[in-house]
Amino acid sequence: AALQENLDKKLFGQHLVSKVVVKAVRGFLNNTNAKKPLALSLHGWTGTGKNFVSKIVAESIYKRGLQSKYVHQFVATLHFPHAHSINLYKDQLQSWIRGNVSICPRSLFIFDEMDKMHAGLIDSIKPFLDYYELLDGVSYRQAIFIFLSNAGAEKITEVALDFWRNGRTREDIQLTDIQNALSVSVFNNKNSGFWHSTLIDRNLIDYFIPFLPLEYKHVKMCVRVEIESRGYTVDEDIVSRIADEMTYFPREERIYSDKGCKTVDAKLDYYYD
Repeated sequence: AALQENLDKKLFGQHLVSKVVVKAVRGFLNNTNAKKPLALSLHGWTGTGKNFVSKIVAESIYKRGLQSKYVHQFVATLHFPHAHSINLYKDQLQSWIRGNVSICPRSLFIFDEMDKMHAGLIDSIKPFLDYYELLDGVSYRQAIFIFLSNAGAEKITEVALDFWRNGRTREDIQLTDIQNALSVSVFNNKNSGFWHSTLIDRNLIDYFIPFLPLEYKHVKMCVRVEIESRGYTVDEDIVSRIADEMTYFPREERIYSDKGCKTVDAKLDYYYD
């Protein structure tokens, strides 16, 4: 219930995300006989809410949220920066996952910047995501894996624009309109971290979840929430000014914010210092 409530209140313009994440996480947590870990792959432009959603998922499961010792975050450019150390990273990653799931079967692993991860590295965790009852005496079936990536964002925008140009609302977009094209796009993208990955080949990712690009009205929603979170009364003039300062794409239509809500916090510092 908390997961649903937080997504409804704090996530804007992402009807598909709210629907799929709640259904997937709730169903998995209530399943006493899961056959494999839950694997979610979140895709979209920067600032559309991928990190935010993974944070909300963590907070809905663990009392300390992202600070919980059972939540483990990996950032590609920080934890796996060097291509020549790929074999070392594979061993470290497998060891880290094995050790933590041994301590807590309900561990959460979040992999950020998948589009900057070296191809093949993520395949080293394939055994942990597969349909094995036990691996070396350890069951991984209660664990949750969340992957965050910008890869596939162009395909998501392409679908959203097609709907817009045909006079249909973004809320008309269904997961079936995007998911297959998205998984193929990510699989064939050399910069996706999932390039020709066995995780996709073996259908081990349960959901490819598209984050739609945010429109002007969504940016304004983000600004209002951020102002309120700082304890100020919402000033609609400031809300509009910040939204107007953002840059939008495509160049002619100017529908979508190219940074989503990413820079809202920094821009508010200018008005509320």
